[in-house]
Amino acid sequence: MYATRREAFKTGLASAAGLFLPKTPHHTPLAAEVKANYAKCDAAAALPVFKRELFPNPVIIDTIELLHYKKSWLCRVRAKNGAEGISISNAQQMETLYPIFMERVAPFFIGQDACDLERLEDLSMVFQSNYKATGLAVFVPLATLEFAILDLFGKMTKRPIGLLISDKIYNPKIAVYQANGERYITPEETIEHLKRDVAISKAKAIKFKLGGRMSHAETPPDRSARLIPMVRETFGDKMVISADSNGSYGVAEAIRIGKIMQEYKYDFYEEPIPFDDYDGLQQVADALEVPIALGEQEPSIYNFRHVLANNSVGIVQQDMFYFGGMVRSVKVARMAAALGKQCIPHISSTGLGYLYMMHFVSSIPNSGPYHEFKEFNNDLPYTCSTSTLRSSDDGVITVPTGPGVGVEIDPAYIAKHEVMKVVRPANMKEAE
Repeated sequence: MYATRREAFKTGLASAAGLFLPKTPHHTPLAAEVKANYAKCDAAAALPVFKRELFPNPVIIDTIELLHYKKSWLCRVRAKNGAEGISISNAQQMETLYPIFMERVAPFFIGQDACDLERLEDLSMVFQSNYKATGLAVFVPLATLEFAILDLFGKMTKRPIGLLISDKIYNPKIAVYQANGERYITPEETIEHLKRDVAISKAKAIKFKLGGRMSHAETPPDRSARLIPMVRETFGDKMVISADSNGSYGVAEAIRIGKIMQEYKYDFYEEPIPFDDYDGLQQVADALEVPIALGEQEPSIYNFRHVLANNSVGIVQQDMFYFGGMVRSVKVARMAAALGKQCIPHISSTGLGYLYMMHFVSSIPNSGPYHEFKEFNNDLPYTCSTSTLRSSDDGVITVPTGPGVGVEIDPAYIAKHEVMKVVRPANMKEAE
């Protein structure tokens, strides 16, 4: 049975059951322990991610194209050896960020050996001082390109991309939680929408929104405190329930709401206060037993290192697009694993974000038992021969095992796209 996260660990539903239980969230480590935690994080993050040893010969990037059609943004990469990879970007973000992709990210990679992917990603942040745009602005374009390169390598080796960033597939199937992203509606309306969506996804876990987002006033008033018990009473003790406040509260209110969540046995508490208030986060974590989750907005590996080492979070939630791709995201997952903590990545709701999330989760041993599910993309015409990409009656989705991303986009649909610009090789001296 899917019951609570703790029970899931015991029954083996979670990866490496029992090995990655979050430490008690209210335990503040002493200075010596923090120092030791930093050392563990550093050792984990230093390990190479991309399986470069699979490619003994250089794979020189010949062309990078950004394709646009209506609300669709695709990236197509071709190597001089004829290999090709394609990715589906976050359309909502690329609508405004495409100039950064074309002028500040893609040019750096032209003519480079894609086998040096990790080194190139680091150097690309120095090119044109891209590090000054650290965050969503440069990381969505970088992730879009990385996914296309990984798709290319996967097709070359006939491997799913999970086996390009890991020695094995830890999670061939993924149990999903049904996410509801609505605010400013009544608790009763939220309940009805959750019931509707769970009936479709068959999920055994759910997550919904609290508060007014980034300290804005909540509407209707006191919605969170009313909704938390109502969701538990509606779905019963066996449903795994979590909630996300998107930084809605100050420290005192975050603790008040967190204690209500504890009373009703919630699984985790996401972003209780503004994501960059690390001192406040520590106070909230110390006051509560419900595990704190964080990472959707976090752009920095060093900040993840800090909150992990200081035990401010029990769960890391880096977003594949917002954090700059799978290579960087694996490093954070490994740091979390080194400290016995979970990784439950956030996903972007446009494009095929859930597909990249599944490949990433398949490759890490410390994933949580349930992962985010928002919606299937019914606008993009594609086929997948190894998975329905739909949740089964028990709320589980099979991760594709075909080469690369594992889906084939209709060539006629791709042909409708406009090539935004021919990207020319850049002067590489600036990045040395």
